[in-house]
Amino acid sequence: MRDFLTMIILGIDPGSNLLGYSVISVENNTMRLVDLGTLKLQKVKEQAEKLKIIYHTIQELVEKHQPDEFAIETPIYGKNPQSMLKLGRAQGVAMVAAVTIGIPVTEYNPKTIKRAVTGNGNASKEQMCALLQRMLSFTMDNKELDASDALSVAVCHHIQSSSPLAGLKGKKSWDQFIKDNPRRISG
Repeated sequence: MRDFLTMIILGIDPGSNLLGYSVISVENNTMRLVDLGTLKLQKVKEQAEKLKIIYHTIQELVEKHQPDEFAIETPIYGKNPQSMLKLGRAQGVAMVAAVTIGIPVTEYNPKTIKRAVTGNGNASKEQMCALLQRMLSFTMDNKELDASDALSVAVCHHIQSSSPLAGLKGKKSWDQFIKDNPRRISG
């Protein structure tokens, strides 16, 4: 049985050929890696079959880990429209797999993820992977960057949701936060 103070976050780096996934638990603001991997779909020829596999894999991860939150990277640009369409479908199916079970879904763009984890919106995948390994005290092969991308999504979600500004949609400044929360300011 899980402690009710523990938050479980499922992070996804969507893809139609490689889909990274990670699960972290957060207790007292301490993150722990629970699961990490890559769903490899390069050998599956039919796009519809890939989407079906993604859907069932996400549902299996949800059933196994019982996450409280689901965070996914949002694709924002691509050179090839066909690739972006396939990526968008993979992202959509992953989101539907979580939403139909009742798990809240949050999307993050790549710069937001990098900035939350490293402080630099232009950090490389290798820099992100190295920092995540230090933050969560584990080692991984740099060949599994899709999995580490999914881990960065989950870590970003924890960082963003634990911020004092979390939940202040549309309110983008500390001045607004102070105005709306005068009792939280000490003198």
